[in-house]
Amino acid sequence: MHVPPFSLTEQLRQLGDTLDHAVLDVLRSGQYIGGATISDFEAAFAASCGVPHAIGCNSGTDALVLALRGLGIGPGDEVITSSFSFFATAEAISAVGATPVFVDVDPDTYLIDPDRIEAAITPATKALMPVHLFGRPVDMERIGAIAAAHGLRVIEDCAQASGASWAGRPVGSWGDAGAFSFFPTKNLGAAGDGGMVTCRDPELAQRIRELAVHGMPRRYLHTELGYNSRLDALQAAVLAVKLPHLPRWVERRRAIAERYQRELAGLPGLLPAAPGPEGHSWNQFVVRVLHCPAASAACGGRCTPAADSASYGLPEARCRDWLKLQLQEAGVTTIIYYPIPIHRQPAYADLGYGPGSLPVTERLCAEVLSLPIFPELSAEQQDSVIAAVRRLVGAQALAA
Repeated sequence: MHVPPFSLTEQLRQLGDTLDHAVLDVLRSGQYIGGATISDFEAAFAASCGVPHAIGCNSGTDALVLALRGLGIGPGDEVITSSFSFFATAEAISAVGATPVFVDVDPDTYLIDPDRIEAAITPATKALMPVHLFGRPVDMERIGAIAAAHGLRVIEDCAQASGASWAGRPVGSWGDAGAFSFFPTKNLGAAGDGGMVTCRDPELAQRIRELAVHGMPRRYLHTELGYNSRLDALQAAVLAVKLPHLPRWVERRRAIAERYQRELAGLPGLLPAAPGPEGHSWNQFVVRVLHCPAASAACGGRCTPAADSASYGLPEARCRDWLKLQLQEAGVTTIIYYPIPIHRQPAYADLGYGPGSLPVTERLCAEVLSLPIFPELSAEQQDSVIAAVRRLVGAQALAA
């Protein structure tokens, strides 16, 4: 049995007729940019996040850029964030002329470590950008307290966290702004790119709306340089069909994650993702491959360091890469999020973060492996994943 890391096949089958009608209605309307389809979805998404304003845009990356620009963050400013994330987190900061400042993560949660944030604050610091990585919410009460104590703005990177919450309150409602991605693999995915900015401040919402359409408060009047970043009606129609199903899909993800945790506990050298807070939405289920008890015997000479490890001064990823390869041959496709942390990317070489500067982040990048997880993952498919992992990790232990 082949088990993909993610699949929309069953979801599309279940939603088929409803999706078809929604898309055809937009096509026949001729209203592809703006209009009621967009505004209705924005209102529904805002309500789901517990905020009064949601502004659709072209992508999750654009959502971050628009939120930063809307809050007046730009050249000369610093924004504290995590390096253990997709590149767009920092790229958006740089795109507005500001400088990303990276803080190491907690080894148990993989999220920015609040205990390390204050040491990174300087007079140039203007905002904190916590990342709700893999669907696990950051402790937003602590982030909010730090921001309040230092007069900082908070932009939540919610790209992987639709449907997540902290202390019973949805992500995207805690900070000054939240930035969401609707990339197809997300918990709430479009049929292409799409993003959303959420906020409570009506003036901020209006500024972001204007920035998303060339800095234009009204037709052909441009008060500042903006962007062409709009969520189109076809994507909004798809997302509007899917949004009511999001809570059920998140519950299914939680059930899958709980089974992984139960069935993979105690295996030598393997550390499943820790149980999250109640509001974890499990966009990914990650295991850490800590060590290989018998690499030389189990891998048959194929256990070699990844090129990324050798080229970028990172810890060797021998054991993780061996397991990934063996699972692939067993029919289980996994994904590595992320093999190279942002602070060690060539694009940020000028910031001066050398090897070992963020040791927890760098170690995680050599150990993490994401197992298949999506709401429609069948019990039989998960059986295959669990059996393959247990057999491979157990074989290493026996060979020791």
